[in-house]
Amino acid sequence: MKRIVVSMMTGALLLGGVSSVLAQNEINERQRNQQKRIGEGVENGSLTPGETAHLEKQEAAIHHEVKTERQANGGALTAQERRQVNRQQNRESRRIYRDKHNGKTQ
Repeated sequence: MKRIVVSMMTGALLLGGVSSVLAQNEINERQRNQQKRIGEGVENGSLTPGETAHLEKQEAAIHHEVKTERQANGGALTAQERRQVNRQQNRESRRIYRDKHNGKTQ
């Protein structure tokens, strides 16, 4: 009986660790994807220098916030922090789309 309880607890801890790693990878992947989208906008001329600078500044702020929160929590984000970062990344994604499609060019 004791073995079963220990096995279940170990499994729960591993599962929690795996989901935390997956969430971190998802955040990192979104950051890379959004940087790629900004770069494509610069290359094809759909982003002006001012729009690019603003988007890059916002991306850097999100990245800095994630880095700081991870350091404060031993390398992982809490569920609340992940939700907050996800909302920020959603907002930034909409800004990228809007700036790339607003008709302003370099």
